[in-house]
Amino acid sequence: MSPKSAAPTVRYLDSNDAVAKFLHEIRGTTLLALDTEGASFHRFIDRIYLLQLSTRATHAIIDPLPIDSPAGLGALLEDPQVEVVFHDADYDLRLLHQDYGWHVRRIFDTRIAAQLLGVKAFGLAALLEQHFGVKLDKKHQRADWSMRPLLKGMLDYAAQDTMHLLQLRDVLKDQMERKERWSWAREEFERLEGTRWAPEEPGQAFLRIKGARDLTRRELAVMREVTQWRDAAAHALDRSTFRVVASDVLLEVSRLAPTTIEALGAIKGMPRGIVERAGREVLDAVARGMAVPEAQLPRFPKSARWDKDPEFDDKVGRLKTVRDAAAHRLELDPGVLGSRERLEAVARRVPRTVDELSEIPGLRQWQIAEMGEGFVKALSGFKPKGEKAQPAGEESPYLDP
Repeated sequence: MSPKSAAPTVRYLDSNDAVAKFLHEIRGTTLLALDTEGASFHRFIDRIYLLQLSTRATHAIIDPLPIDSPAGLGALLEDPQVEVVFHDADYDLRLLHQDYGWHVRRIFDTRIAAQLLGVKAFGLAALLEQHFGVKLDKKHQRADWSMRPLLKGMLDYAAQDTMHLLQLRDVLKDQMERKERWSWAREEFERLEGTRWAPEEPGQAFLRIKGARDLTRRELAVMREVTQWRDAAAHALDRSTFRVVASDVLLEVSRLAPTTIEALGAIKGMPRGIVERAGREVLDAVARGMAVPEAQLPRFPKSARWDKDPEFDDKVGRLKTVRDAAAHRLELDPGVLGSRERLEAVARRVPRTVDELSEIPGLRQWQIAEMGEGFVKALSGFKPKGEKAQPAGEESPYLDP
């Protein structure tokens, strides 16, 4: 089974009329492959700079920049009779919602399908080479899709992302049906339908920077100020934050708290241009952080698992044993079968019955079917939080004989 043949024609659509004509031609389709290209590697404000579409018979690239909103495409994507095929849909779904307010109603994600089949190399390039012998050129993987005009090589690269996606969907769906895992995939795909873009909470970006947890509270106050300065500068330039000042450099600024331009310029990795053009602004941000009163210093949010709890760790360890055994039996990556977060949610609940597992947010029915009995048995020696101890002489129904 190979899609290799004469290179298919890909239409480039950059006007409302061209998009409307294309959508009219594919009316009645019930299967559509879709991908988007953003520019988060280059721009502060991420948005859709290209939309790639494929049906069984035709391929197109929509340039949304000259178009307010691709006419009619939203209605097609939101039609519950139309299955929209993505590879790693989460990012695309969030951008479609952010830019246009669209909610795709019926989804097939080839990445998730491959993971549920136990495929180790589930990137699109690896899957296309494995199944069809197609080798994707990665030259433009981190291209700036906001640039215009786009190079022909960039357009050819973008078109490849959907050109073989429907055939890949067919192969993976057939394999899932033969392995009796199609119901697993349907549950995962249905959950994807709720994916939405959510705005970032203002002033909290510094808490997500790797290494920030290791700072003192005073250093964290400085980190908050310099991160807010950096992000505001990146926003004004519409440039990715790391292209202004890297986060590891801001961590060093927060630790050293420089007070002079010379000290700022001596910090490894600090761009010379920033020191020359905005050095005083950075020093002012440092000074603001140093001036925060002790009682108002920021504190890193305490994790639910910050305190050591041997009993809780024991519960999670027992659940992990059940999960790992099931993963071996099913030939799945353990993380696909159940993440650490899911195991901790089960450990906190201490379910008495398999039915109670359905009340745990995020736990799938297919996961419960494969591991539920094992989970309940593994925790049978523990009491749910807040439950009173059994009266003396009365046997607990939750202990193994």
